Amino acid sequence: MFPLIKIDNLSKTYENEGVQTRALCGVSFSIDRGEFVSIMGPSGSGKSTLMQILGLLDKATEGYYFLGGKDVTTMDEDEMAEIRNKTFGFVFQAFNLLPRTTVFENVELPLLYDNRSGKDNKEKVLKALQAVGIDHRKDYFSNQLSGGEKQRVAIARALVNDPEVIFADEPTGNLDSKTGVQVMEIFEKLNQMGHTVILVTHETVTASYAKRIIKVLDGNIVSDKIISEEKRKLAEMKKKIK
Repeated sequence: MFPLIKIDNLSKTYENEGVQTRALCGVSFSIDRGEFVSIMGPSGSGKSTLMQILGLLDKATEGYYFLGGKDVTTMDEDEMAEIRNKTFGFVFQAFNLLPRTTVFENVELPLLYDNRSGKDNKEKVLKALQAVGIDHRKDYFSNQLSGGEKQRVAIARALVNDPEVIFADEPTGNLDSKTGVQVMEIFEKLNQMGHTVILVTHETVTASYAKRIIKVLDGNIVSDKIISEEKRKLAEMKKKIK
């Protein structure tokens, strides 16, 4: 069986006014269905560029990317857009919620691109809101919410199409430590439910929720380690002590 994601010798070079900057330098790895992976590295390491390419929000300059055994480089824009909407869910640091729009309407937004019936939409939105414990705020406007509540809404929006993969780019970056723990526990729960979770972060504590950590530095993968259950339990004890 093919891995869910497989990249081989993937590179990305940006060009600005004749100056080339290499963000990724021939990285290779695979991710199986149901994994919880943290891609970790400092600012400018290439980790967010990597997530953008994996999420079909950007294209590699060189190399190969296979999704479920299919070569992504052969897909047209419509095919990639359909995957982004149905197979992937995205959560970002800045929440990216529409202002002066209700929680329900924000979460419903991805469904509007799929011509679903209004009845189906309501059921899916409420299910997603319940999954992250924010259904009691469904009629609130997004600017009436706390940072933690906004991120819960953003996660619900990512969930509403029941995606196979959830990408999260620095999801705790705008949150205090207590709220960050609550948000990461939601990602743990979603992974236990069967979603593949790919998390990008520079924070060690946030990364420790994953079962595998890929470290990126200067566009290269410098380590790729499975986190043993013993280490995860120890990290969990340290979080509770803090």
